Order: sequence, then C-alpha cells, then structure tokens
Amino acid sequence: MTAQVDRTAGAAGAAAAAEAAGAGRASRAPGTVRRRVLVGAAALLMLTGGATIAHGAADGTDGAPAPDGGGHAAHSTGTGAGTGTGTGSGEAGPVGGASRSGGFWMRADGVFSPPGSFVPSDALTYDTALVPAAARIEITQYADRTSHRVGTRLRGLVPNRAYGMHVHTSPCAADPASAGPHYQHRASATADPVNEVWLDFRTDRNGVGEAEARHEWGFRDGGARSVIVHDAQGGAGKRVACFTVPFSS
Repeated sequence: MTAQVDRTAGAAGAAAAAEAAGAGRASRAPGTVRRRVLVGAAALLMLTGGATIAHGAADGTDGAPAPDGGGHAAHSTGTGAGTGTGTGSGEAGPVGGASRSGGFWMRADGVFSPPGSFVPSDALTYDTALVPAAARIEITQYADRTSHRVGTRLRGLVPNRAYGMHVHTSPCAADPASAGPHYQHRASATADPVNEVWLDFRTDRNGVGEAEARHEWGFRDGGARSVIVHDAQGGAGKRVACFTVPFSS
C-alpha cells in the first residue's frame, strides 16, 4: 500500500511539474512573439528606408514655405508613404497645395542613382564622382501674387565644390540630353539668370549646397519638368545629374 501511495504521489507530482512548466512556457510565449514581431518590424523599417515625415508650415499658410527664403522649412525622409508617389528608393513623393495668401507651394525630394538601377528613381546621376549614388536633392517652389521662387538643397556631394544648376524643359532619362534645354520665360538665343531659373551653388565642407532663384514670372503649364546639375557654374557645363520635378504653373 505504501509503495502504491508513493507511486501515485510521484505521478501527481510529475503531472503538476509538467503543468507548471507548460504554464511557464505559455506565459513566456506572448512576450517572445511580441519580441519577434518588433524585431521583424524594425528590420522591415530599415529595409524600406523609414517613413515620410512632413513638418509644419513655416509661415502658417497651409504648409507653404516662408516667403522670407525659408523654403527648406519642411523636409521629408523615407519612402513617400502618404504622399502617393514614393519609389521605394528612400524618396518622398512631391507634396504641395494652396496657401491662404492666394499662392501655392510644392516640394519634391529624391535620392540619386545611376540610370538602370534596380530601384528606379526620379533623380539620376550621370557622374558618380561628382554626384554620388545616394546623394539627396530637394526642390521647393513657392508663388504668390507678386513673386515666384524655386529653391534647392543637396546633400552628399563633393565638399567645397562649385556646381551649376538650371530648370529644364523635359523629364530626366538615361540620356542626359533628354531633359531638353533651359526653361526660358521668353525665347532667347542667350542664357541668363533673369530669363531662366539658375540655381548655381557651392557645397560646404560636408558636401551640402543650397540656392534659391526669385522672379516676377512663373512657369508655363507643363513647360518646366526637371532640374539639371552641371559640373560648372554659368550658362553651360557638363550634365552630371538630373531630377524630374512636377513644377506647378
């Protein structure tokens, strides 16, 4: 009888231990699942380049850049989630709208890559020594009743170097010439910053450059489609990069 009781007690103890171990595993399982989900989400976020972040307006005009030259008050990073046209290359799609002052604004940014890259981009580099792959560009446009301005900011370029930049008439393509000629307010055989949009700039020691052009006139509908980065300032120069921009008229 004693042996039978001992065996029964032992069996009961083993069952209780197994039950306790199962409960322990069950209590740990949700935490393990949560940790795995968080790790997976973090990896996915790193692969896709993050999320778009559009900061608020600088002048209180429904997101329009401040008219005092603060055209870079709103920046974007990531894949363009929420903007509708991100390419997955780390670019944010263009955003814009009307301002309470009766004008409008637009902002577009891109990440340069060579033509034919696995991940397509609206920003193409034709010379990676001067415009490295993964360098970034931002274009802003603002217009009201009295003025029209276009601004640019670039990162990841060659430090302490002068570059030329102009607005061009056609979208970018693998052939640098596809972007067409400079946009001109009035047809002219000569190139000048009064009749065209010049955004020449010089980078700082960190490879960051920016510029802004102001005019009393705006673009014709569909007439301005891109910006070209040149290897030299002035009216000409080798085309080293291009960014297709949905300029508003």
